[in-house]
Amino acid sequence: MSGTISGTNGTAANRASTSPTTGFGADFNTFLTLLTTQLKNQDPTNAMDPNEMTQQLVQFAGVEQQLRVNTNLQTLISVQQGSQLVSAAPLMGRRVEVESDQLSLQGGQATLRLPAAGDASRVGIGVLDAQGNLIRSGEVNLGRSTTDWTWDGRDSTGAQRADGAYRYVLLGATAGGAEVTVAGSVLARATGVQRSNGEVRLNLGSLTVAFDKLRGVVEGN
Repeated sequence: MSGTISGTNGTAANRASTSPTTGFGADFNTFLTLLTTQLKNQDPTNAMDPNEMTQQLVQFAGVEQQLRVNTNLQTLISVQQGSQLVSAAPLMGRRVEVESDQLSLQGGQATLRLPAAGDASRVGIGVLDAQGNLIRSGEVNLGRSTTDWTWDGRDSTGAQRADGAYRYVLLGATAGGAEVTVAGSVLARATGVQRSNGEVRLNLGSLTVAFDKLRGVVEGN
C-alpha cells in the first residue's frame, strides 16, 4: 500500500486550548483588580452605579464562557480530523470516487463517472488545460445506470498530456435537444491524505480534494 498520511497542525488544538482562555483570564483578573481599587478609592458622594458594575461583570463572564466554548469546539474538530486521517489509511492505493470539477490524469488515464439518464439522455464532455483551452471533447449516451468515460490523456491533436489535474465541463441534452445541467464525479487512485489549515484533504495524484468530497471506494481495484 502506497501513499502518505500527514498532519501539519497537530498542536493547533493544544495552542487553542491554552492561549485564549489564559489571556482572557489574565485580563479578567486585571479588570477585577482595577474594579476593586476603584471601589476602594471612589468618592462616597459619587459612588459607582451598582447596576453598571453588574453589567460589566456579566459581560466579562459571558465573553469568557464563549471563549471556553470555542476552545472546546476547536478541540473536538481537531479530534475529528485526527480520526479522518486514521480512517483514510485503508484508502491509500485504492481507486475512489470523489466529487470534483477536475479530472486526475494518473499514468496516462483519467475516469469520469456520469449519472444515469434522467432529464438528460446524452452529455457532451470537454477537458480543459490550465489556461482554459479545450484540449479534448467527447459525447456519451447515458443509460439506465452510471456510465464511466475514460480519457487516455491525449489531446485533440493526439499528443500525450502530462499527468496532472485537468478541469472538465459537462453539457447535458434531452432527447429533444434542450440543454440541461449534468453533474459527474471523478474516479482516481488515492495517493495520500493530509491535514492542513484546519482541513483534512485527500490526494489523488496531482488532484487534492476535501475529505468530505469522498463518495465511495470503487470495487475491483
